[in-house]
Amino acid sequence: MSSLKEALHQTKERIDITLSQLLPSQKDLIPPALEAPLIEGMRYSTLEGGKRIRAFLTLESCKLFNIPEEQALQVAAAVELVHAFSLIHDDLPAFDNSDLRRGKPSCHIQFGESTAILAGDALLAYAFEVLSSPKTHPNGDIRCQLIAELSHAAGYKGICSGEMMDLASENTHIEMETIVRLENLKTGSILSFCGRSGAILASASENDLHKLDAFGHEFGVIYQITDDLLDLEGTAEEVGKSVGGDNMLGKATMLNLLGRDAAIEYAHMLADQAIQHLDNFGEKANLLKELVLFVLKRRS
Repeated sequence: MSSLKEALHQTKERIDITLSQLLPSQKDLIPPALEAPLIEGMRYSTLEGGKRIRAFLTLESCKLFNIPEEQALQVAAAVELVHAFSLIHDDLPAFDNSDLRRGKPSCHIQFGESTAILAGDALLAYAFEVLSSPKTHPNGDIRCQLIAELSHAAGYKGICSGEMMDLASENTHIEMETIVRLENLKTGSILSFCGRSGAILASASENDLHKLDAFGHEFGVIYQITDDLLDLEGTAEEVGKSVGGDNMLGKATMLNLLGRDAAIEYAHMLADQAIQHLDNFGEKANLLKELVLFVLKRRS
């Protein structure tokens, strides 16, 4: 597992440098720079902290197909921009009303709600600008496919619908099939894109795309179950964000439906399946397999 921790650390360093270079900064602004709080909010919410699990998943998917690192980093950066957008909006009073994110004040606490909403909107839009760059891939058709699939994962077919289901199901009993769909949309959709990204860049076979898609969705449900467990049992210091909100808001989660032990057992079953989906990729997939086991045991 030490090799995984080192690889995660290296990914965090590389993606943070890439994001810092890609994001606008104060020096890009024209005086009197009335839009400065927007730029500051974008950088604050994207560059400070975060485990970069999505970026790591993207880069490792690209390694399966020997994709050049510059291209892989472009896609990983776009994913992190979308992720930052989703966290900013998720923390707003209209949603989870969370004051803490990544161990520091949430964007709306630091800059105000209006600026936070605009920063989230700007990050989402910028993600597709990054993907549209020839640096992402010389083939425009592949860039278009990446844009289409990430917009699918972020929009009404992915994160946004998952968040809507999350809101609509508060204090309401829903069946396991619906909770799995909610978690696939809210969390699994973007992780599935990360898993598929290398195959898209490589124009890989449908079989490879299917296996990585299935891996991403199962990994997403595992990640959400452990996230819900941390919200139930973790502390704000460990997790880096406010905890206990799911119970307070009456969220529909696998933990609430199945109970703690059964939900953990279900996550382990999904982990076995997710790892099996990677068997065809040989030793190149070893770190991805380790990542599944790492997420099962995470405490932050």
